[in-house]
Amino acid sequence: MTIDWLAADWPAPDGIVAGCTTRGGGVSDDRFASLNLGTHVGDSVEHVFENRRRFVSSCNLPAEPLWLEQVHGTTVAVEPESGSPVKADAILTRKVDTVCAVMTADCLPVLMVSPTGDEIAATHAGWRGLCNGVLENTVREFRAPAGSILAWLGPAISQKHFEVGDEVRQAFVSPDNQATDHFVVNDSGRWQADLYGLARLRLAEAGVRNIYGGDVCTYDDAGRFFSYRRDGQCGRMASFVFRYS
Repeated sequence: MTIDWLAADWPAPDGIVAGCTTRGGGVSDDRFASLNLGTHVGDSVEHVFENRRRFVSSCNLPAEPLWLEQVHGTTVAVEPESGSPVKADAILTRKVDTVCAVMTADCLPVLMVSPTGDEIAATHAGWRGLCNGVLENTVREFRAPAGSILAWLGPAISQKHFEVGDEVRQAFVSPDNQATDHFVVNDSGRWQADLYGLARLRLAEAGVRNIYGGDVCTYDDAGRFFSYRRDGQCGRMASFVFRYS
């Protein structure tokens, strides 16, 4: 069975395949219906493995993705070996036929590629990782100049639905006053945070100029995407990138 997935809309070099799965085309049920790719959310392991098999087959992946054990941190795994998951929130490779992937359900997935396609990366940017520098750390691992890197912002929760407290706003604003532009006070005296805007700001400050995507809300589109803020316990999508030989 063919799964549903969203191709990255960016001018990537030839040989690059990138995008994000949706929740359609899998075998999971209830809260995880139907293409849950996360083994850590309470779904049947057998269902997840079948969903991952369908993901690999439908997207013509050259290999099983190098799944990370994501911890909302800032570590970048560079050329990790396949096998046991690595504790990291970003992954970078310079190898062909190697799939970099991160899982999300409201947090922001960011895919990056060098202008020649010889370096690719996938980053998981929840607010903590974003605030603490996971995007900057990923850019820093590229050999290509930052100004030449292409970045695609995958499906994430929009500002309309991402309410945070003063402590989150202060964590971004204290080191960078420009971040104030990406928080709007709501009727409860709390803040609506713009993950997409904050990511664009951080990437720009790291020297990345070619930024695409950032216009899909996981919370708003229950038919296509899992959303932790909307549903609580739920499945995970995968944002992925690889270069085929």
